[in-house]
Amino acid sequence: MSHPFTIQTERALLRIWNRLATIALLCSSSWMLGCGGRDAVTDDQPSASEFADTAPSNDQTVTTPSSRQAVNRGEVAPVEPREYELDAKKLLAARLDDQQARRGWVRLFDGSTLFGWQIAGDANWRIEDATIVVDAGEPSFLATSTVWDDYELELEFRVDTKTNSGVFLRTPLFPESPASDCYEVNIAPPDDPYPTGSLVQRGKATPEAVRAFQPDRWHRFRIRVQGAAVTVSLDDQQVLQYEDPVPLPPGRIALQHNQGKVAFRDIRVRPLGLQPLLDQSDLAQWKQYPDMDGEFTIDEEGLLSVRGGSGQLESRQSYGDFILHARCRTNSPDLNSGIFFRCIPGEKMNGYECQISNEMVADNPLKPADCGTGGIFRRQDARLVAGEDLQWVNILLVAYGPNFSAWVNGLQVSDWTDDRQPDPNPRRGLRLDPGTLMIQAHDPTTDLSFSDFRVRSYSSTTTTPP
Repeated sequence: MSHPFTIQTERALLRIWNRLATIALLCSSSWMLGCGGRDAVTDDQPSASEFADTAPSNDQTVTTPSSRQAVNRGEVAPVEPREYELDAKKLLAARLDDQQARRGWVRLFDGSTLFGWQIAGDANWRIEDATIVVDAGEPSFLATSTVWDDYELELEFRVDTKTNSGVFLRTPLFPESPASDCYEVNIAPPDDPYPTGSLVQRGKATPEAVRAFQPDRWHRFRIRVQGAAVTVSLDDQQVLQYEDPVPLPPGRIALQHNQGKVAFRDIRVRPLGLQPLLDQSDLAQWKQYPDMDGEFTIDEEGLLSVRGGSGQLESRQSYGDFILHARCRTNSPDLNSGIFFRCIPGEKMNGYECQISNEMVADNPLKPADCGTGGIFRRQDARLVAGEDLQWVNILLVAYGPNFSAWVNGLQVSDWTDDRQPDPNPRRGLRLDPGTLMIQAHDPTTDLSFSDFRVRSYSSTTTTPP
């Protein structure tokens, strides 16, 4: 059943980034990226899902991160409010199949909304026929609110004969030069100094790319960013291989509007380098608490079984900024669990929580009954229940600085920024310090299985959002 309702975007200044950093913009540059956030629920109570959920319900008109204001030396870039009709059936259809999601692929664009994106600059970014389109206004960017490090990126684009655009990688909010602080994969006519597929001011695409590129037809980029290497393929043909002598730190992925009309669709990313924390034979990388009721064992199939009353399984290693992928299954309807992160080691579930709960209100996926899988418990409900009980569910969680984002089966369901004052206790305020990971056993009905649990810390320890 389809459950449409309207999301009205608003102009909301991200206070935390003003506190953490003074961001300079090169005034003469044509690049403008946005930043922003969501209001937090200030709360001194434990964040474990055994306590009552006070986060706002999705049955009201809510705001998306797409309209956050850009900060330019204290000034706000104009962003026009936009409305999107959110339809559960369409969103659920945008989920990836288990094979893709298990490999870590997620969608950056859901085909219906600009959730997870930030508009900066006065250009007419919009959605038409499940496609992101822009063709008028000042030079501007549509940037992910999530920061990425090593990854594979795939997307399709179509331009007219005079279009000048690009895809920016590992970019800060306000890049000063593609030769030094970002990578720009150019989209430009064949006579451009850096034709389509080139890295502007770094390397030119092969002549084959120039011959293959045609306006007014869809082309596909496949881009790999790993360590110092950037590889670009156009329509399945490699057209550029670049090795950076000074590799860039983590940054955003952004789409550029410079000149002409450009359209983007099927934008997907897969983080690289995640390492397993679950062994099929033991739990050597985890600490157990025998005095707690929860039971954590490796079963005969090599799966992690989570059962019993309240308890936790805690990683021995701590993580600050990280990407985590987990594949889990609730073995009965309406169960409750969670993945805790940046926890205070040894304390009972004292950390942020990425919720695991597929229960809905009145069978409406837009109304999670208990925050929803991928929601940040007591902070931001999942905008959609994208997982199902008794089925394998893939969760990708990204924590970078104060921003936390989660995808369920390839669909982004949360994007929350903790704008509270810094505090070593995440129940009271923003915790940036590394902390342990915890898997929760919630209550005596708990019965979950995990077949995969992988994580990777970001290569840079910087926690100030770029």
